Amino acid sequence: MRIVVLAGGIGGARFLRGLKRAAPDAEITVVGNTGDDIHLFGLKVCPDLDTVMYTLGGGIDEDQGWGRRDESFTVKEELAAYGVGPEWFGLGDRDFATHIVRTQMLGAGYPLSAVTEALCARWRPGVRLLPMSDDRVETHVAIETDGERRAVHFQEYWVKLRASVPALAVVPVGAEEAKPAPGVLEAVAEADVILFPPSNPVVSIGTILAVPGIREAVAAAPAPVVGLSPIVGDAPVRGMADKVLSAVGVESTAAAVALHYGSGLVDGWLVDGVDAGAVDEVEAAGIRCRAVPLMMTDPEATAAMAREALALAEEVRG
Repeated sequence: MRIVVLAGGIGGARFLRGLKRAAPDAEITVVGNTGDDIHLFGLKVCPDLDTVMYTLGGGIDEDQGWGRRDESFTVKEELAAYGVGPEWFGLGDRDFATHIVRTQMLGAGYPLSAVTEALCARWRPGVRLLPMSDDRVETHVAIETDGERRAVHFQEYWVKLRASVPALAVVPVGAEEAKPAPGVLEAVAEADVILFPPSNPVVSIGTILAVPGIREAVAAAPAPVVGLSPIVGDAPVRGMADKVLSAVGVESTAAAVALHYGSGLVDGWLVDGVDAGAVDEVEAAGIRCRAVPLMMTDPEATAAMAREALALAEEVRG
């Protein structure tokens, strides 16, 4: 079985770990979000790609869900002593090594897809990890502070500001000119199943779909497309997805996110049992919907979610 997963960071990575357990013999291709990418201290940082790589490769900080296990922050402290920022983004010493290698390879002319493949040769995540694009795309968020409207990088909005001010708009800068990375469209076209994990529908999966050609390829793919709601009981399971959903005019409900994707894109949708009342609304929109447990409390619970997604895909396939 060939499975394609469009994934963001923590939620996507943890779902992938369960998917590997649920379908150990599957060929899994992950199309990773690069809209969160940022340049810091002269280095190219790819938070979502690295979170997937570290999580599946056994190097993630399990408590945080991001960054390296057994991390130290000597370099960050030394940079702060020199007055060099930003101090709000916590790169650890082990993590720095990844970004140094990536930046050196990019500087030598290798595309991000080739660099990601080289980094994965060390971590052996057990999936094929592709960036959504080799081109630079950065998600920016429009906010208003002190009566002035301005745009900030998504990382500043999410990490520094903790989404404490309303998001007025979310813009994937550069997406319109970007091209899908090599292998992305081919993987989608050849997939037996396409999954949207419980990643942020605006700044993770939404940004991937903003790259011209990807949304169209998913919509045209013969494989069933099944998504899992990141909203449980009208609130995000993790993070602050409701903040950016409001910016695109979508309510923070399991049904609203399904309708945001639409029946032209997703064929099946899983909601948590507490949102069972949303099933009829989603199915009325032409999307097959089932209510199942969607809390990734442990690896087996996550694997059970993945099995439910694959079962719904088979049901849709008929």
